[in-house]
Amino acid sequence: MTDFTAFDVAHIGSVELLTPKFEESKAFFTDLLAMRVVAEEGDSVFLRTWDEYELYTIKLTASDAAGVGRTTFRTSSEDALQRRVAAITETGFGGSWVDGEVGTGPTFEFTDPDGHAMAIYYETERYVATDDKPALKNQASRFPGYGVNARRLDHINYLAKDVVANGEFIANALGGRESERIKLDAGGYAAWWFHFNNKSYDVVYSDDWTRHGNRLHHIAFAPDTREDILKAADIFIENGIYIESGPHKHAINQTFFLYVWEPGGNRIEFANAGARLLLDPDQPVVEWSQEERKKGQAWGMKTIESFHTHGTPVVDVVAD
Repeated sequence: MTDFTAFDVAHIGSVELLTPKFEESKAFFTDLLAMRVVAEEGDSVFLRTWDEYELYTIKLTASDAAGVGRTTFRTSSEDALQRRVAAITETGFGGSWVDGEVGTGPTFEFTDPDGHAMAIYYETERYVATDDKPALKNQASRFPGYGVNARRLDHINYLAKDVVANGEFIANALGGRESERIKLDAGGYAAWWFHFNNKSYDVVYSDDWTRHGNRLHHIAFAPDTREDILKAADIFIENGIYIESGPHKHAINQTFFLYVWEPGGNRIEFANAGARLLLDPDQPVVEWSQEERKKGQAWGMKTIESFHTHGTPVVDVVAD
């Protein structure tokens, strides 16, 4: 039977992205993705996608190198928060309580085994539209009608020295349920997908060939349709944004996708058009072999080499 405390985490709340090209990265998110600045603190700006119910989605922070800062997760209740904090503490990777950022309440900080900074909270302030008030009252704010129109943050993919250790942490500490995984012939997993709700994935761990640790593979935003992703490719090529791969269709979880590098160097995906919904609370995990994954994507071009080697911060030395 399903353990329904596995639904304690509702979704990813926000992701902090680090960039060495702050103004260019900020323009990427505001001008091309139609995100809105809602707050500024120190070397950071807080940005929201147009249909996000919370105040912010991305914290963009000026830094010497690209990469990922703290990822936050919202729980489904105060009781769920306390259960998850107890589970995190039991793993030995727990940290401490801090004040929340920009509209969030008490927040518990921790790390995964790889050192990625994370935090969990429940109390939150809902966004109230003013000059961007929508015509439809069941929408967080007005549809921007320009750029890529990123509707919401969809998922994060971390690079990890040990995919298994980090995946087990997400399962035990946050109650993540596995949806798909790639099994290596020599043992362990090349990548592991986890979800907290009916989406097919919220958190992914991919094998870091550099063995550096604490790096980002990508974050993903969800537009509405495949046509939005095709239009995004035109927008990016017109604005000098490097398109790494796509538009193609993933075999795993069947997302239609496009990968680009924002000006700071972080990989950004636009995905989820056509992705599976996992309505079965006892959904069995789908496991792929190395042989099955040699084909690459469901259709489109084969996966390019940089997809396996590029991450942020950039590391020059790749392990055997």
